[in-house]
This record gives sequence, C-alpha cells and structure tokens, in this order.
Amino acid sequence: MADNKEHNHEHKHEHKAHHEHKEQKKPMFHKLRRDVREFYRTKYKKLMIIPLLLLLTAIGVIVYTYATTGDYLYKSVSLKGGLIISIPTDEIVDVTQIQTNVLSNFPGKDISIRTATVSGKLTGYSIEADITEEDGVNSFLDFLEQEFGISKENFTIEEIGSSLGASFFKETTMLLLLSFLFMAIVVFLFFRNPVISGAVILSAVSDIIITVAVLDIMKFKIGTAGIAALLMLISYSVDTDVLMATRVLKRKNQSIFEAILSSVNTGLTMVLATLAAVTIGLIFSQATVLKEIMLIVFIGLIIDIISTNIQNAGIIRWYLKDDEK
Repeated sequence: MADNKEHNHEHKHEHKAHHEHKEQKKPMFHKLRRDVREFYRTKYKKLMIIPLLLLLTAIGVIVYTYATTGDYLYKSVSLKGGLIISIPTDEIVDVTQIQTNVLSNFPGKDISIRTATVSGKLTGYSIEADITEEDGVNSFLDFLEQEFGISKENFTIEEIGSSLGASFFKETTMLLLLSFLFMAIVVFLFFRNPVISGAVILSAVSDIIITVAVLDIMKFKIGTAGIAALLMLISYSVDTDVLMATRVLKRKNQSIFEAILSSVNTGLTMVLATLAAVTIGLIFSQATVLKEIMLIVFIGLIIDIISTNIQNAGIIRWYLKDDEK
C-alpha cells in the first residue's frame, strides 16, 4: 500500500512537472509570436530596405551578365539554336567522362549531357549542344556514336537554327514586356490610384528581376519552358499583391495593419501550399521541362513572400499613413 501511494505520488509529480513544462513553452511561443508581430508592425519602413537592396543587387547581376555574355540570362539550345539529341539505351555509362571528352574535342561549345529515367529506371541520355552545320553536325554525331557505342541511326535529333532561336527569344522577351504593360493597365484601371497600382506593379517587377538574377548566379540555362514559368510568376505575384491591396482598401472595422496581417496569413497559406506542390514536383518529376518550370516557380515564390509582405505592404502602409502607435 505504501509503495502504491509512493508510486501515485511520483506519477502525479511527473504529470504536474510535464504540465508546467508545457505551460512554460506556450508563453514562450506566444511571446516570440508577439515580438515578431510587433517588430513587423513598427519597423516596416526599415524592413523595406531588404527588398530594395535585393532589387538593386539583382539589377547589378543582370547588367554584369549582359556585359559578359551579351544576354541578360543564360539561354538553352531551345532559345539560341543547336541540337537536342535523345539516345535511347539502358546501358550505364560515365556521363562525366563522356562530357569531358566531348568538350575537349569541341572546345568553346556549350554542351550538356543528362540521364533520362522513368520510375528510377534508366531509359537513355539527353544531350543539348549549340552545334550548327558550320561547326560540323555529322562529326559531332559520329563522336557521340563512338562514345556511347550506339549507332547514330537510333538517335532522335531535333535541330534548331540559330536564327530561329534568336527570333523566338526576341519574341518571348517582347511578350514579357507586353504582359507587364497590359498587367499595369488592368491594375491601374482596377484601383485608379497611382501609388497603390505602382506598389503592385513594382512588386511583380521585383519578383521577375530578382528571380532572373538568381538564375544568372546559378548559371541556369533557360529554355522555352522557363519563359512560360516567368509568365506564370507575373500572374501569381499580381494575385497576391492585389489581394493585399484590396483587403486594405475595403477593410471594415479593421485597422490598416490588421487588414494587412489578415492578407499576410492568407497569402502565406497560398504560397506555402504551392511551394509544397512545387517541391514534390522538383523531387519526383523526371521530365527536364517540368523540373525547369518547377525550379523557376519555386525561386519566384520565395521572392514573392518578401516583395509582397514587406515591399508592397510597406508602401501601402506608408501611403495610407498607418498609425504606428
């Protein structure tokens, strides 16, 4: 009996200690949340320095890329012309060694070799090379035939002319600019306020410019799918920015900060859900085109969190003279 009483007493003591520990953790979490919210509420002007520095740095990166390469981004074969070759085989080869051999025999050329898999099983190899007729397409195919030990008759070859690639790149760049123009017109007609409209447009522009700069730093080669992903980013960025501006302007029985905070919660939920889906696509997708789209969207969504919730929100609060007290 004495042992049972002692055991019950120890059990109650442990339960009480566990309960007290949980109660201690709750106030710590609430305090941290309260401190972050207070910092976001009172220091929003200082926080706006972050997206401004990111934008200026991104512009510098793009200018440097243009000065050194002649283009504001790194283009894949689908945009600058060349060969896209698929070699069907289940034979495992040393891709790194083959690429080294190819580059040594065709110096100065942009050549990449990737494995193609389905459900984790090797199905072949994909090769992109800015090789044109002047460079000797046949000699390049003969070299690949020797390296892979597969007849070039089994290759699937797509040849893109350099003039066609350049023309397509010029048209897609114009398409991006026109998208921004029409987006700006629609936003201005919707809000009929130059400052609010400008904040929304600036946020979308920042998303694209910073995303392109990140891709330049990575030296990631963008193809036609990448241009489509950038167009997707424009619409997504405008969506989150318009959501915030609309919620602030049409608020009822709320302060400006409360309306912005409500928009931040909704926007972050949307972004995190999309990021989860994009991450799954990046991990499990085997298609190169899908991976390119997912990577660009992933980077753009991370940037959008900053540009929407700090830059756009800050401009709106500053313009509407939100009371910091």
